[in-house]
Amino acid sequence: MQDQAKAAGWEKPVPTALLVMADGTVIEGFGFGAPGKAVGEVCFNTAMTGYQEILTDPSYAAQIVTFTFPHIGNVGVNDEDVETVDSDRVSGARGVIVQAPATEPSNFRAQKGLDAWLKARGMIGLYGVDTRALTALIREKGMPNAVIAYAPDGEFDVDALKAEAASWPGIDGMDLVPDVTAKQDYGWTATTWRLGEGFGEQQAPRFKVVALDFGVKRNILRLLAEAGCEVKVVRATASAAEILAEKPDGVFLSNGPGDPAETGKYAVPTIQKILEAKIPTFGICLGHQMMALAVGAKTMKMHQGHHGANHPVQDFTTNKVEIVSMNHGFAVDPASLPENAVETHKSLFDGSNCGIALTDRPAFSVQHHPEASPGPQDSHYLFQRFVEMMEKHKAA
Repeated sequence: MQDQAKAAGWEKPVPTALLVMADGTVIEGFGFGAPGKAVGEVCFNTAMTGYQEILTDPSYAAQIVTFTFPHIGNVGVNDEDVETVDSDRVSGARGVIVQAPATEPSNFRAQKGLDAWLKARGMIGLYGVDTRALTALIREKGMPNAVIAYAPDGEFDVDALKAEAASWPGIDGMDLVPDVTAKQDYGWTATTWRLGEGFGEQQAPRFKVVALDFGVKRNILRLLAEAGCEVKVVRATASAAEILAEKPDGVFLSNGPGDPAETGKYAVPTIQKILEAKIPTFGICLGHQMMALAVGAKTMKMHQGHHGANHPVQDFTTNKVEIVSMNHGFAVDPASLPENAVETHKSLFDGSNCGIALTDRPAFSVQHHPEASPGPQDSHYLFQRFVEMMEKHKAA
């Protein structure tokens, strides 16, 4: 009778993947991608597109991404939409959770399906989960530490997985930048992608910019190059003397993962010396938090973080509201900003700080991702603002 039920498709399928949380909660589903297990912090992302850029964003190191949009994987993947600079290094999210299994890709740019791509990157996937319920749990209780596990035979040591999830210390207090920063310095000349043309190549740069790499994304570097910057990327531990020896027209502080206060233990002194030299400086995401720490402000862990491509932010310098892409679990405490740091941007979701500008030197930063990969392009102008700052500084 059991064999007949199985043949008819009546038998309940055996779960092949689990999400085991630090509090002992177990969510069952089905695995795809690479078999194995990984521990991390579970967050949710509300973007409807750009899953490949999200999963390869180094800022998602040590995180397991739950997509609220149910149809993830339907346009496949390609080699052009990877955001990790070094394609030989696997950097980005540790796992992915979706509601529905990915269909066969249907897009002229697709080179392979999501399942095969995840396998090649060693990333674990879990589908068949009520992602709305999981998102509601995160909104209520915060981003939990958890283990995501995939075993094709459905055999798990659940007690061991619970113990692993409970013992993981979490991202608060963790410096993750050494895992994603450049191992050696390099130059960048590629510009943005255009339909029918692909990526361009910079021809006549007007400014020399040193980018301090905390986990930089490719499209940030492309937009800097597109804006006329000759970019040299340096590792996160580069000294101020090394950076200043390049005689840059500007310095860029990149995005990245982890607790900014921990990364700041070695990065803040470097940034302080750059700011003291009054070199035009622009920071994004972790770079924004690093700049705030460098002028004496404080950062704090957020309850659920901001992850998505639909966040409204007000720019007080223009009084315009922009829809932006965000990915951060820490924020700058606006009450801790010193007198020489003016708040320039604010989230209209929760009022958290999203940008500052210094009044006594040419420097500004934003918490969101103006490179729009993925996301809207409302904030592309910030790269031009950086260029104008360098132009004004050179003319002085």
